[in-house]
Amino acid sequence: MTTESAPRVTTDAPLPTPGPANGRREPNPPASTSPRPKHRTKSILKHAILIATAIIMIYPLLWMVVSSFRPSADVFRAPGLWLTEIHTENYATGWNALTSPFGTYLLNSALVVLGAVIGNLVSCSMAAYAFARLDFRGKKWMFGAMLVMIMLPIHVVIVPQYILFSQIGWVNTFAPLIVPKFLATDAFFTFLMVQFIRGIPRELDEAARIDGAGHPRIFLQVILPLMTPALATTTIFTFIWTWSDFFSQLIYLTSPDVFTVPVALRSFVDAQSSTDWGSMFAMSIVSLLPVFIAFLVGQKFLVKGIATTGIK
Repeated sequence: MTTESAPRVTTDAPLPTPGPANGRREPNPPASTSPRPKHRTKSILKHAILIATAIIMIYPLLWMVVSSFRPSADVFRAPGLWLTEIHTENYATGWNALTSPFGTYLLNSALVVLGAVIGNLVSCSMAAYAFARLDFRGKKWMFGAMLVMIMLPIHVVIVPQYILFSQIGWVNTFAPLIVPKFLATDAFFTFLMVQFIRGIPRELDEAARIDGAGHPRIFLQVILPLMTPALATTTIFTFIWTWSDFFSQLIYLTSPDVFTVPVALRSFVDAQSSTDWGSMFAMSIVSLLPVFIAFLVGQKFLVKGIATTGIK
């Protein structure tokens, strides 16, 4: 006599989980999104240090701006950045205080800067292409000599240069400040462009050469459009360095009619009589505006050039 066992029934349904007595599930508590107290304290301390450092660095500029609105007698007597009255006459007085209106010196500086920028862009880019793409005898020695020129201070060569320019009658003209720029004398910018061109693939040169292009066409139509970041950097630094250059312009410019902005600002300081500090600070603010505007505009083109250049 056999007995048959009942079939086993299996199910894959999940077992019910125990819940509260009323049958409702409590929602999960929200995750905490607030930073830890230690990290918050570290962030506050870091920002406080950065703000304090920025204030310390910008304080001399703020003091000069405030001093340009003070009478000359109160420039060094008034405390800090506090203004009791706004003395706007300093700008009108400083504009006409020297032999010529201050606009003449701004124009002279603009001419020197324009010539220096064009000279560096043309000569340094051509020299950089030669060092980066051409093979010629003595290339390594010339490149080494160019690197030595970067480490050579201007005070070492200023006397021979002055004697040379004096013999050809270039003293008291803009020629000593502009003509050397067309000879790639700023080795820093040449080295900068050489390193940039070396990062451009040679396949682009070979493709252009297959189409029948020579070195002038490769340089103008292939390499130069891709050098926008290096050219923008050269333009910005050449503008700032040439506009604020005092030593070279003081050496070569002797007549007040050809003074540039740095040399004209030096004329406000008179050792034999009282110095009009308010007018000098006012014109210093005026002379800083072109540099500030040029940096902002040039920085925009620099970022745009870096973002758009490349193999594409």
